[in-house]
Amino acid sequence: MRPTCTATLLVDDERVRVQRFDFVPGAETGWHRHGMDYVITAITDCHMQLQDPDGSTRDVLVPAGSAYRRSLGVEHNVINGADTPMSFVEIELK
Repeated sequence: MRPTCTATLLVDDERVRVQRFDFVPGAETGWHRHGMDYVITAITDCHMQLQDPDGSTRDVLVPAGSAYRRSLGVEHNVINGADTPMSFVEIELK
């Protein structure tokens, strides 16, 4: 069993929810489905191992300082696939 990442709520108002996620090596978010469009900004280099509902797994590098967006409905488990901690900020658009 993997450790669970730490989620820290930074902002939650009528327009956005902002959370910081911190992962020790091997930590995971657990399976979840995004209920809102969202943007991720990497604080560290994020060596993400993404598990998808179809059983596939893919490795993705999100370099520190970079960002990406996804639409609501994405379902996955995010795992820190590196031997160093990783952190990112997630902004959900209400």
